[in-house]
Amino acid sequence: MGDLPETMLAIDPDAPGGPEVLVPVERPVPAPAAGEVLIRVAAAGVNRPDVLQRKGGYPPPPGAPSTLGLELAGTVVAVGDEVDAAMIGQPVCALVAGGAYAEYAVAPAAQCLPVPEALSMAEAAALPETLFTVWTNLFERAFAVEGDTVLVHGGTSGIGTMAIALANLFGLTIIVTAGSDEKCAAARELGAHHAINYKTQDFVAEVKSITGGNGCAAVLDMVGGDYVPRNMQCLADDGRHVSIAVQGGTHATIPIFDIMRRRLTLTGSTLRARDAAFKGLVADELHKTVWPHVEAGRLKPVMDRTFPLAEAADAHRRMEAGDHVGKIVLTLD
Repeated sequence: MGDLPETMLAIDPDAPGGPEVLVPVERPVPAPAAGEVLIRVAAAGVNRPDVLQRKGGYPPPPGAPSTLGLELAGTVVAVGDEVDAAMIGQPVCALVAGGAYAEYAVAPAAQCLPVPEALSMAEAAALPETLFTVWTNLFERAFAVEGDTVLVHGGTSGIGTMAIALANLFGLTIIVTAGSDEKCAAARELGAHHAINYKTQDFVAEVKSITGGNGCAAVLDMVGGDYVPRNMQCLADDGRHVSIAVQGGTHATIPIFDIMRRRLTLTGSTLRARDAAFKGLVADELHKTVWPHVEAGRLKPVMDRTFPLAEAADAHRRMEAGDHVGKIVLTLD
């Protein structure tokens, strides 16, 4: 691969643990396989699955690197077979199954999106994971369309802030929950039409009040557990409930007859384990449908804080503290 170094710094813990295990170590620079590109990483997004992986609860799928990180932005410096060499030198952001917390990372070329002038590299790195997740779950699995009212939990998280942004671009009315009045205010400032403090308010009652008793067309849920039956009470007839995480527990008791009577749909997905062909199709759809808004500066991620790669432990501590609003990003420049 020409003048590229043989080794690099990466965050690749030998064993699970607390944030203190996130120290840079030396690893070989990966080589792109067929259909892949090698990216000199400028920035990498930090996501809750990274925290779970660090703790030993979310191992990478087969074939994925053990180095943490699911999204990145940088410059293509080498390509594998079946990839147009014209990509070399291009600034891209990419969704990856692992490996983003490093100076170099490989990504399937089909999962790369160009970084327009409207975005910094840090902003570009903060887009792929939440954009792919919200798009595939809220707009594809939940079939949200213009005019729908949707409920999204975790309104100031990376997922929540992306859902707010997309809802405003595509004509949805969005209700979010958050854990403090300050976070609710922040969500409203970002464009949420309604924000509910789940610690002091009953979100089921609030949603019924907001919707005049009609309920929401869709719920995007990252809590699971006892939230699921409560979320169902927030749904309108023919409503769709989409689970994307289980921070509050993996088991829920649901009223089956209520699903039948009201024709509800309960579904969900995980993104990381999906194959490259699926992710490539999503990237292509995003490029056609959403990327014009990105290029025009109408869609940007909400940025919380950036940390140098060497301070990845502090980035994880901030995420686990739960005080962030928007995305936490590691920078390598």
